[in-house]
Amino acid sequence: MAAPVIETCHIACCANRTPNVLSWGRGGLIAYGTCYSVALYDPLVIYISQLKRVSVSLGSIFGGFVGWVECVGHTGPVCAVDAIHLDNNKLLIASTASDSTVRLWLHTGSKAECIQTISFGNGFMMDVSLALLPGSRVPVMACGGDDSRIHLYVKGNGQFKEVLSLQGHEDWIRGVEWTCVDGDLLLASCAQDCLIRVWKLVAKSGAEGDHLDVCTIRMWEDVFTLTESDASSLFAVTLETVLAGHENWVYGVHWQLPVIKGGRPQQSLSLLSASMDKTMILWAPEEGSGVWVEQVRVGEVGGNTLGFYGCQISPDGSMILAHAFHGALHLWARGQQVNWSPGVVISGHFSAVQDLCWDPEGEFVISVGSDQTARLLTPWKRKHQTQVKPSWHEISRPQIHGYDMQCLAMVGRFLYVSGADEKVLRVFRAPRNFVENFANISGAPLESLLVSELPEGASTPALGLSNKAVFQGTLSTVCICYVILYVCGTDCLVHVVSEPPPEDHLLQNTLWPEVQKLYGHGFETFCLASDSQRTVVASACKASKAEHAAVLLWSATCWRQLQALPCHSLTVTQMSFSPDGRFLLAVSRDRTWSLWRRDSLPDTEPHFSLFTHTGKDTAVHTRIIWSCDWTSDSKFFVTSSRDRKVIVWGECSRPSDCPDEGPGIQPCSSILDVKESATAVSVCPFLCPDLSYLLAVGLDSGRILLYKWTPSGGSIGAEAADWSRYGETDVSQSHTLTVKRLRWRPRVGRAGQRDDGVGERAPADDVWVQLASAGADNSVRIFSVNREAA
Repeated sequence: MAAPVIETCHIACCANRTPNVLSWGRGGLIAYGTCYSVALYDPLVIYISQLKRVSVSLGSIFGGFVGWVECVGHTGPVCAVDAIHLDNNKLLIASTASDSTVRLWLHTGSKAECIQTISFGNGFMMDVSLALLPGSRVPVMACGGDDSRIHLYVKGNGQFKEVLSLQGHEDWIRGVEWTCVDGDLLLASCAQDCLIRVWKLVAKSGAEGDHLDVCTIRMWEDVFTLTESDASSLFAVTLETVLAGHENWVYGVHWQLPVIKGGRPQQSLSLLSASMDKTMILWAPEEGSGVWVEQVRVGEVGGNTLGFYGCQISPDGSMILAHAFHGALHLWARGQQVNWSPGVVISGHFSAVQDLCWDPEGEFVISVGSDQTARLLTPWKRKHQTQVKPSWHEISRPQIHGYDMQCLAMVGRFLYVSGADEKVLRVFRAPRNFVENFANISGAPLESLLVSELPEGASTPALGLSNKAVFQGTLSTVCICYVILYVCGTDCLVHVVSEPPPEDHLLQNTLWPEVQKLYGHGFETFCLASDSQRTVVASACKASKAEHAAVLLWSATCWRQLQALPCHSLTVTQMSFSPDGRFLLAVSRDRTWSLWRRDSLPDTEPHFSLFTHTGKDTAVHTRIIWSCDWTSDSKFFVTSSRDRKVIVWGECSRPSDCPDEGPGIQPCSSILDVKESATAVSVCPFLCPDLSYLLAVGLDSGRILLYKWTPSGGSIGAEAADWSRYGETDVSQSHTLTVKRLRWRPRVGRAGQRDDGVGERAPADDVWVQLASAGADNSVRIFSVNREAA
């Protein structure tokens, strides 16, 4: 069997910011919506696989699942969906959408048919739940919406008809869910009135209502009759209890799934609720009295976030999970003494990821996105568990900004520059608490990472955007809550955490101090690049005129502006320094590129001059040039464009004393047509065994293509004999929206794959290289690519 070319190492993505977007299945997998996809996530092995875009679909999934069928018919966004099995392997599905309808679907074989559409006029149903009436195979449906009522529908003579409208809630109903207990049905409902109501639906005999004692005190019950096949059945609905414990809107309720014992399902009366007050509560009736009481309350404290959109219980009841307004997952696990503690989960951006970068040693990735955050991912190597495969996790959130972030560049192992939708560039340096925790989580030796005079952590003043450094000798009471919680124990002695931090710690305790601001651009910063020697940083901003399109150069030692490099007439979209540091390449929206040569000596202040560039008459690309990169030997560079072309240019390895007007740089490859807009390109820093160059090309559709290129002196019109397709991401690996950035790991092997904890790679790992990608679908993906695949 041929060796795989591309393997998925990790997909970092969060849940969509909407209720009813997450479900925990009986098999232990968690499924949740993320952008246009569905993610499958196993919380026990910390593994995730991505699923292709879905509408209202059944099993339209990948990674062990296959596409099944789609239910198409709603004309507005779908809010919720539920399903139950009927006789003869039929599946009944109910869906509600913002088009003010609830649709019923019957799935048989390989197709799903809409059997009924229920319209609510100008109203909206927020949630829907299906069950079977007690003692029968007749479906009953509960709908809750903006009229503060619960509408019960029962199927009779082939159609669903409304039989009851339950009143009690005083605001929009956000969630409804059925469960079966001892033959009766319980319905939990939650609403924006901060309350949870539990209703009981039971079957009644006909004689039960004919012989009532006038002295009998009974709760008010709503009764309806079901007539089917000339037989009538009587059912009653009563209010079981009202649960008041939340202080804000309750968005989700979830019953623990029944456990199969002795071949029969046994329902545990455990109800979980999630609220915008940042808490989850586990409710259950007391033994003896039967009064519903709060058993467990967990949640967040502090932080500039809103609350929870939904909740789920694991099938065995040992873990509970919530998803928050910003898409983060929050997991709590029950200990041996009924204590609940936060668990390790995956995380990701909740808006488009614009840029990412590996650290110089290739041990972690930092990404920035339109969610106004910078996030740092690294493999978690568990100590004393060598048989457990390292899994990637977010261990720091260096920057939480007030503007959408657009770009970043690493300027050292623990130093980076970022740009956002503002005119200012910001420089951040890692604090001591991050370095210590990174060493403990990743398995890297701490002695090689620590440098002197590192601050302990960082804090953000009220109404401020700058992360201020906090040193050990100047810890104030204001800063203690942001630093000591993460690095100190109960006795306030510094210690290192042993596992990735939960979301509330990421938000408050893992910031990096801001060490410098760089002013000079007239509009929002758009792209950044740094040279391999980490001595100079190039930046560019959005521009509609030549006067604003100049590239600015900054000293990475004193953070002083060195030069302005004018050439382009529109926004410079991306820049890249050659690996040997001699050239700076810039590509632009004006469809041209410019090449700048370093004139200064190695020990002097950097100075660049224009070496060559393309113009209107010499440009090969006919649309925006989105991306560029260099080969590892600095001989060639590659550009990719909206015109679907990928072109290699060179050769650039001319002597440093070559005259400025020397021969122009020409295409040295045939034109590679990738059939759609090529939005990102990156050249692997390591050659393939046949000495060819390995390139990754990201497309507007989200696919990533791998090509080998062998220099052969091809011309513009030649056949693409110098190009060969090496591989591509399949539908489960690809982004579902535009690929924004591609970056190869600067070292051979796979991050986190050390043996014996001494930092050395296993010999078999040399065949692998890793590629990180950022997408507009809110995800960061890390792939392992086999350079020696057949």
